[in-house]
Amino acid sequence: MNAFVRYTVRGVYHLWYDFKIEGEENVPEQEGFIIACNHRSLADPVLVTMPVRKPVKYMAKEELFKSPIFAAFIRGLGAFPIRRGAGDMGVIDDCVERLRKGYNVVIFPEGTRQYENKVARLKTGVAVIAGKSGAPVLPMGVVFEGKKLHFRSKLTLRIGKPIPPEEIAVPDGDRHALNACKARIAEALKELVEGAPDAVSDDSTDKADKGTDE
Repeated sequence: MNAFVRYTVRGVYHLWYDFKIEGEENVPEQEGFIIACNHRSLADPVLVTMPVRKPVKYMAKEELFKSPIFAAFIRGLGAFPIRRGAGDMGVIDDCVERLRKGYNVVIFPEGTRQYENKVARLKTGVAVIAGKSGAPVLPMGVVFEGKKLHFRSKLTLRIGKPIPPEEIAVPDGDRHALNACKARIAEALKELVEGAPDAVSDDSTDKADKGTDE
């Protein structure tokens, strides 16, 4: 997202929501890091790009690119299409290549939206990508009250400290290291999303949405 679009969208969010960003100083200056974020709403891909000044890429399901206008918009935000069921390793290799080219890659490791401020079990892909790329992971947490965003919702984007590559290294074929990497990322996300007393909504009791939005 270029600077003009980033600040314009950020201004709109401040007008529409009771919106704030915490921990913006934790965003690395270097390029080529993974942004791992919980998934609460369709607004998340836009939210996580706001504090990042370097090029950002994120996966989006192929169906979102059917409308030329909407496709142009999300491509401008850094989205690239993936085909569900076309092979996980192809998507992983694509992400690793983009990281090595200096892009920052956004991943929603839960794989689907959640209707409460809780972090669901993470998919293994985020750990595989982190291990293969050797990229640091920047954890982010999207927090708001209730099941859905509405006008003047209290909306917070929390940014944690980067997890260095050496802390989540995954040697080839090391399943234990892979699980440890995933657990470390999950721990960081839970601290951001579930750690604060006001982070949990009392009425958000629905189970996770069965669909996906990336």
